[in-house]
Amino acid sequence: MLVTVILQSQKKGEINNFLSKFYNTNLDIENHLKWKKEYKNPIEISDIIGTYIDNKDIFELTMWICLDKDVFINITEANANDVIKYLFERYPY
Repeated sequence: MLVTVILQSQKKGEINNFLSKFYNTNLDIENHLKWKKEYKNPIEISDIIGTYIDNKDIFELTMWICLDKDVFINITEANANDVIKYLFERYPY
């Protein structure tokens, strides 16, 4: 099963600014208020979670992840480390 990361913002251009910084390139999603990406390797989302939390004060975004069908987890400063640890325990490859 694929895991999903969803970013949402009320501010136009915010997702583009965050992802452009994360991927170190300029993306063309300037007016989008929602972004969704599926990952084959669940461990890969630990990088974007860490970057999101490290830059939470800069960008007006919310992040949700889906590891199991129809179960979404809101990523916050309070749970980010535990979610990353859980990813490495659940998917130890």
